[in-house]
Amino acid sequence: MRDWKFSGNDFLNYPTYSGDDLGAVYTKEKTTIRIWAPSAQKVELRIYAQGTGGEAIRIDQFIKADKGTWAIVLVGDLKGYYYTIRVNDGEWLNETPGIDARAVGLNGLRGLIFNPGETNPEGWLADQRVELINPVDALIYELHVRDFSISPTSGMKNKGKYLAFTEHGTLSPKGLTTGIDHLKELGITHVHLLPVNDFSSVDENAPDQSYNWGYDPQNFNAPEGSYATNPKDTSRIKELKMLVQSLHREGIGVILDVVYNHTAFTTRSYFNQTVPGYYYRQKADGNFSNASGCGNELATERAMVRKYLLDSLYYWASEYHIDGFRFDLMGIFDLETMNHIRTKIDTISPSILLYGEGWTADTSPMDEALRAVKINVSKLDRIAVFNDDFRDGIKGNNFVPRNKGFVSGQTIQEETIKFGITGACFHPQIVYGYVEHSKFPWAKEPWQCINYASCHDNYTLYDKLILSCPEASEDELTRMVMMAGALILTSQGIPFLHAGTEMTRTKLGDHNSYKSPDQINQIDWNKKYSSLEVYKYYQALIRLRKHHPAFRMISSKQIREHLIFSEDYLPGVSSYVLVNHANDDDWRTILIVFNGNRNSIQFPIKGHIKWRMVAHDTTIDEESKIYPEGDEIEVAGISMLMMVED
Repeated sequence: MRDWKFSGNDFLNYPTYSGDDLGAVYTKEKTTIRIWAPSAQKVELRIYAQGTGGEAIRIDQFIKADKGTWAIVLVGDLKGYYYTIRVNDGEWLNETPGIDARAVGLNGLRGLIFNPGETNPEGWLADQRVELINPVDALIYELHVRDFSISPTSGMKNKGKYLAFTEHGTLSPKGLTTGIDHLKELGITHVHLLPVNDFSSVDENAPDQSYNWGYDPQNFNAPEGSYATNPKDTSRIKELKMLVQSLHREGIGVILDVVYNHTAFTTRSYFNQTVPGYYYRQKADGNFSNASGCGNELATERAMVRKYLLDSLYYWASEYHIDGFRFDLMGIFDLETMNHIRTKIDTISPSILLYGEGWTADTSPMDEALRAVKINVSKLDRIAVFNDDFRDGIKGNNFVPRNKGFVSGQTIQEETIKFGITGACFHPQIVYGYVEHSKFPWAKEPWQCINYASCHDNYTLYDKLILSCPEASEDELTRMVMMAGALILTSQGIPFLHAGTEMTRTKLGDHNSYKSPDQINQIDWNKKYSSLEVYKYYQALIRLRKHHPAFRMISSKQIREHLIFSEDYLPGVSSYVLVNHANDDDWRTILIVFNGNRNSIQFPIKGHIKWRMVAHDTTIDEESKIYPEGDEIEVAGISMLMMVED
């Protein structure tokens, strides 16, 4: 029985390879395959005619090369053949496609030799990514490929596939736009896709028989095949590019959710079957550490792990024209690696968004001071983290179903709401001791903060509100969803929406639907009709944010200079003004009042200012001609009031 215990110190002596030719490199005349396997004694290559089954039709031996690499040159045109690699480091390990495979066969078991140029859709070379002036200009919409189109109500033909994103003119049974037309109509700037690299949990031969979010990575550089029309060939590559191209044509960027913090398997992962132990951190006793909560964590600080991540991300950004990356459990990554990633990605485009979860799922042997956790975000170069303080302040503790937040009637969350409004940046009017989680401002600048009320994890916003407010009427629930959106979309930082929030999406109370069936996870497009008031409100909020730079100030200095919180304390109310044409906004002054109470309130206003009402109750109208008079104004229960001085 093999001993899978390791000492991390043993790996420090491994050579570092700096070349850019790892994996299979195809030309019509020859294919070269190179792997890094410094602990190997022998390496074997097997060639197959198909992606699964059958006997190898050719077996060759790699030749030991420089810096721990092994290489082989296959003469002739081998396009369309599959291959596996087998390492012997004293005993034979399992066949794998190699960790650098960019095309794979069915279920990712074998690498595929292919011509990358033939995977480009028509017009691909003219495709342009979405460029941002500042990250706070982004409006991010998190979406699972299958959820988007699988419902019978979607009106899309390519249900559950990449190609659903290329369909226009699709309608719900109620005649409302769905699919990509809905995204364009809503006004978001970026779609954040849950993992689309090859993952292990769905049988690509029968994709309708199971479901998964995809946080169980298998091949990091090849797309998932269950979303392709043919998972056995390069369709998955071309069709993912078609998805990107289609969204780009509508001015919408594509962000990939990447899961480099762990692998689906540990001892039998492709990493471990290539260089045993090297890619993972170990505890003091030599066993694998587990900050991911999934059995392992990548040792991002090791030279060739860091190189792997840099090369992989560069490949996705350049080959697929990707506009951003979201890092799952980014708190596992060391700070130095994350900053190297920013530098590398900048060579493609500085406007590519980078953000992640600033935490881990369990403890790590690496000192927290060296890792990309939320409290260290100021040490990161143009990389943002999620604001879970704001999330829980808005709707209540994410992990306690009955716990309430500001929109659901918890009237002691005002300081946490102010913390989110300022994008987690320092503001002298916030009493940090009363903030829900963080007792200090962790963001130096607003673009380091991703504001959100819900995401794929845990309950949908609507479901959480139902659980915490079982006595609430449907009108009150929809008001809560609307005010949560108003808080996210008018606050400083980068706003992030979970797909379907704008139409009160439900997962029927399932708090962890990572492998639940389509009936739970699908977007029911009929909800757009039944929640049309909510949808139009979110649409108006997005339009408001785009039109007015005051809601997306680019520095914490600007925020402190232009954002002043009201000193008139009212329980369950958070209010402030944006003054002096904040961030060169056309509006001189903007007054915003959030009333989290069930009942309306009378809010004092300065009578000498000629206020114009832009938002009241459930209505937003930037061109409104309503000019309230007097020294106070009524603010409806569970709503946002906005008035401006032109």
